[in-house]
Amino acid sequence: MSATKRTIGNSASAKKATAKTVENLFFSRDESWMRFNQRVLEEAQDETNPLLERVKFLAITASNLDEFVEIRVAGFLQRIEDGYNLAQPPDEGGLTPQERLDGLMERIHHFVEAQYQCWNEQLLPAMHAAKIRVLRWSQLSDAARKQALDFYEDEVDPLLTPVTIDPSHPFPRVLNKALCIGLLLKHKRRGVKTATALGVVTVPRALPRLVPLKSTDGNCDFILLHELVESQVERMYRGYEVLSRSAFRVTRNSNLYMQEEESRSVLESVRAELHNRRKGDAVRMEIESSAIEEMVERLRINFELEPEQVFKTDGPVNLSRLMNLYSEVKQPQLKYPAFVAKEFKLSAKSTDIFEEMRKRDVMLHHPFDSYKTVEEFIEAGAQDPSVISMKQTLYRTSKDSPIFTALTEAGQSKEVTVVVELMARFDEDSNIRWARELEDAGVGVFHGIFGLKTHCKLSLLVRRDPDGVVRRYAHLGTGNYNPVTARFYTDISLLTSKPELTSEVQKVFNYLTAETESENYKPLLVAPLTLADGLVALIEREAAHAKAGRPASIIAKMNGLLDRRTVEALYAASTAGVEIDLIVRGMCSLRPGVKGVSEKIRVRSIVGRFLEHSRIFCFANGGKEEIYCGSADWMPRNLIERCEVVFPITQPDIHKRLREEILAAYLADNTKARFLQPDGEYERAPTTGAPFSAQNYLMRIAEGAEEKVPEAAKHEKITAH
Repeated sequence: MSATKRTIGNSASAKKATAKTVENLFFSRDESWMRFNQRVLEEAQDETNPLLERVKFLAITASNLDEFVEIRVAGFLQRIEDGYNLAQPPDEGGLTPQERLDGLMERIHHFVEAQYQCWNEQLLPAMHAAKIRVLRWSQLSDAARKQALDFYEDEVDPLLTPVTIDPSHPFPRVLNKALCIGLLLKHKRRGVKTATALGVVTVPRALPRLVPLKSTDGNCDFILLHELVESQVERMYRGYEVLSRSAFRVTRNSNLYMQEEESRSVLESVRAELHNRRKGDAVRMEIESSAIEEMVERLRINFELEPEQVFKTDGPVNLSRLMNLYSEVKQPQLKYPAFVAKEFKLSAKSTDIFEEMRKRDVMLHHPFDSYKTVEEFIEAGAQDPSVISMKQTLYRTSKDSPIFTALTEAGQSKEVTVVVELMARFDEDSNIRWARELEDAGVGVFHGIFGLKTHCKLSLLVRRDPDGVVRRYAHLGTGNYNPVTARFYTDISLLTSKPELTSEVQKVFNYLTAETESENYKPLLVAPLTLADGLVALIEREAAHAKAGRPASIIAKMNGLLDRRTVEALYAASTAGVEIDLIVRGMCSLRPGVKGVSEKIRVRSIVGRFLEHSRIFCFANGGKEEIYCGSADWMPRNLIERCEVVFPITQPDIHKRLREEILAAYLADNTKARFLQPDGEYERAPTTGAPFSAQNYLMRIAEGAEEKVPEAAKHEKITAH
């Protein structure tokens, strides 16, 4: 059956009701991602957010776009260059890779225009009113210029290497996303007929992009580093007339391409590919709009770019560096109010975390519950002589992480096994360093199964308890073992000693270190072995309950929903009468509100103070409700290309908290929630009743407030318009 004529649903009635072409039922991944970044930009545009938080949101949109360009756009270009444009069948919308790329580039250009409009028309005036000024060289007072020049002489000039392009000086290797100054030059002594030359100066990466200037009038002043360098180019190019100067930046293809049979080891292969990433093919050039066309064209031709791959910026090249404003400006009234996470406390009769876990499971909802509890669990394993062995997965961690320190120390005296994912995107370099340091400390380091990213979040301690019994203690999570991101990512942690869970966690580690597959991992769902089928089975079970007249509903919270088979199962469940609420922060290919297909499906996205990262899946199950949490989104890469673990929540009090406190809050949010419409756009939730923000509510609960989710909002079914 051709892709464009495939229908959704298993039963004859479902097929008849859903006789739609694929392009009518599935949104494009890349268009969906652009809409997600648009929602982040809306937070920068939202005047109800504190000013410096808005600047931060704008910087995040730029960082997001960088990754999108160097991975997704680069991927399209790679496929087209490799000859897949005509050989590859059309995508969901019936478009070839070239057609998809053309539409995507147009959308990116519009988005970049919106970014700089936000910066110039909203944020800069608001910052100026708050006495925060990002000044041009021409706007500096004499005293400020002296400060800037002193900084230039002491910190900047020694690091600069000006280059003039001529037969003896080839174009320098411009590294990925390195900020440069382009110059169009004319030699003064060689006459008026002398051809113009191109000059390039790389702005030092080691220095801050915003140079603070002391002000005597109460202002918080900065000059952009490239502005300072540009102001001094005549000193670097004596004997030349500078016809034009402009900052530019090139983004390169950052995909890693590895061949298993050619690799001596995964570690060596990743390290080699990281070197290649720095010099991959250019896919985008950003350059200030003030640059004259001759210079733009010469740079474009040098980098072998098409005109649509050039982005002219009406402001600072690389808006992501505006993130420095957030840390440099010490005005707390322009930021979100400080929040201190709730500390976990042992029960009255427990002497340590292990005794507590023998009595009950412990669930933590980060960042509302402190991540220190997870760190202390792993540190306790390292320090407790009764702990015999430790096993740990590491996908991303941070510098000076207490978890990394604990594992290193434990390697001196215990059996310690760590599975490090070397190909965690843009963390490969640091993960290689962690792997080597752990090996040097005596830790057994593994890199999982080649071809599968190790994305599950697991820690397993084996301990001989005071009663002489050897028990397993486990942490299962939805987020990375990274105490930095744990302060602003929402995630779920489960600490348990239940044998039915910990024994299966042991099997997962065996799979990762020896590729030994078990017949099943129940009650866990493990990708790529049992999760995809298990997930569809859970959805189909809800459809069966609905058809039999039993309670049937699905509430699923995740980062992305793109897996075709899963979406088809959701469409079939909706057709069967299952009420489905999806809380999808980012990409979503499912189209809600289609008559006869997805009328009972609502999709909302929440973008706010914290990055929504937790994955929680709730199934009514005919009245015997089940809840699962895990590391996996409902995307092909998570279900097929990664090792993931989804785990059940069986303890009644934790189940109740997830359903009535956490999920209920997200379903009630009418402040930060945006609803996906059938046409693919997102609209703010209707402002019915008092404003309610899930994240603000959860912070108040963590601070000790006795408050419940509004009953009216909790039960309200908000449908797509």
